[in-house]
Amino acid sequence: MTTLEVRDVVKEYRLRSGFRSTVLRAVDGVSFRLEPGRTTALVGQSGSGKSTVAKMLMHLERPTTGEILVDGARVRRGRRAEVAYRRRVQMVFQDPFGSLNPYHSIGHHLERPVRLHHPGLGDAEVRERVLGLLRRVRLDPAEAYAQRRPHELSGGQRQRVAIARALAPEPGILVADEPVSMLDVSIRLGVLNLLASLQEEDDLGVLYITHDLATARHFSDEILVMHQGRIVEGGPADDVILRPQHDYTKTLRAASPDPDRRLAELS
Repeated sequence: MTTLEVRDVVKEYRLRSGFRSTVLRAVDGVSFRLEPGRTTALVGQSGSGKSTVAKMLMHLERPTTGEILVDGARVRRGRRAEVAYRRRVQMVFQDPFGSLNPYHSIGHHLERPVRLHHPGLGDAEVRERVLGLLRRVRLDPAEAYAQRRPHELSGGQRQRVAIARALAPEPGILVADEPVSMLDVSIRLGVLNLLASLQEEDDLGVLYITHDLATARHFSDEILVMHQGRIVEGGPADDVILRPQHDYTKTLRAASPDPDRRLAELS
C-alpha cells in the first residue's frame, strides 16, 4: 500500500516577450493526500492547473517550491530512484491515440514495463503477465489482442491497453488525467467502472482529474475543486456537490448536466 502526499506545491513558468519577462504561477500552494483504496477527484476547468499537478506527480515537471512525499519520505533523484518511484506511481494519459506507439503491437507495449519493473522473469512468465493484464482490463481473447496494433483497436480498447500498461509495475497510486474525455459517450461508463473495479481489487489510491462534476461525484470519495492554480474547496464528494461553499464550485455545479435538477425545475 502506498500513500502519496503533496505539500504546498507551487509551479511557476517564466515567460519572455522581447526584453520583458513575466512569471506565470500555474499551481499555487496546492496540498492534498492520496490514500490506499480511495479515489480523490481533482476538478476544474481547462487552464485551472490540474494537468500541471499531474505532470509534477509523474516527475514530468519539477515543483518550483513545495514537496511530494511517498509514504512520508521525499523522493530521491537519480535513475534508480526514478524507476522505483514509477513502480509505485503510474499514470493513465488523456489521449489513448497518442500514448501508444503505432508501430508496435499491444503485446510489446505491455512487455516493456513488465520487463523493466520485474527483471527476474523469464520469457514465458512475461508473456503470461501480459496476457493476464489484458484479461484484467476485459480485453479477451488476450492472445488475439496482444498481436494487434493500436490502429486496429477502438478508442475505448486503446484506453484499456493504457490502463493495463499502467498496472504492469503493480503500482500503489494511479493518476488518471481526464481518462475518458476523448472517448465516445457510450463507452465512458465502461472505462470508469473498470477503473473503479481495479481500484478496489488492488487497493489503489487514485487521483481522478476531470472537469466533469457528475462523474467526480459518482466515482470519487473526495473532491478537490481547483481554480486559477489553487484548491478553493474540498471534502467528501456528496458534500462538495450537494452543498458547495465556494462561488466557483457553485458555478461548475450549475453548468453540469443534472437530470434530477432539471426534472424538479419542470415540475
